[in-house]
Amino acid sequence: MITASVVLYKTPEHQLSRLWDCIKGSSVVPHLYVVDNSPISTDHPILHDPRITYVKAERNAGYGGGHNVALRMVLESSEFHFVLNPDIHFASEELEKMIGFMHQDVNIGQLMPRVVYEDGSLQYLCKLIPTPADLFLRRFTRGPLRSLLRERMERFELRFTGYNRVMDVPYLSGCFMLFRTSSLRRVGLFDERFFMYPEDIDITRRINAEYRTVFFPGATVVHDHARESYKNRRALRVHLGNLIKYFNKWGWICDSERSKVNRETLRQFGR
Repeated sequence: MITASVVLYKTPEHQLSRLWDCIKGSSVVPHLYVVDNSPISTDHPILHDPRITYVKAERNAGYGGGHNVALRMVLESSEFHFVLNPDIHFASEELEKMIGFMHQDVNIGQLMPRVVYEDGSLQYLCKLIPTPADLFLRRFTRGPLRSLLRERMERFELRFTGYNRVMDVPYLSGCFMLFRTSSLRRVGLFDERFFMYPEDIDITRRINAEYRTVFFPGATVVHDHARESYKNRRALRVHLGNLIKYFNKWGWICDSERSKVNRETLRQFGR
């Protein structure tokens, strides 16, 4: 059984319709769980499709918490589970490519495809496990200082790889995640103390400690990346608050696992 989940929060109807069109056009059609964190229930014709289960969340537990609602429903029955942003779309054959690659190696616990913008340009979403400096400098540095830090940022995002090969990566973006559900049964679901943003860092590094977490450029999806925390002060406060929680959990300066994993990641590229 293959399943998928998407979490809504005042999501435009056209995004949900487009995502479902992509899923149902695939030869691999996962059962889709739509978890609605919106204050008012969503009423959309596609939600009556028998291949969709609609769940109105009792409370807005955030991105990871919303997906956990669906994951708890399928964890014992599903072999693979897609975690999707509603602003994702893709060609019908892409899901089959990803599932096929996962079948080749049972040690792969998590996969992310190649992710591009609407114009086809690449989104650099493969990253090392971040230090506080990596995230805060990347978020707030502008102008000439950003140019001085370019080499550090490009190393953090593994840009030197060209993103043209299968890579083992310890931090994969949460906009599109494919999990082998047995890996989640082993390491646990999304940590719900993170309302939004660092939940993908946390879950990838936990899976990476037990399984392969892989970037697979053989499949491509399009992401209408809104970068909400760059536009909205409230989203920025949420972002910063959750990053503080993340580093409180894993360590600000002293994080020996981070150093070890990042060294091993760079070693595969001869760095």
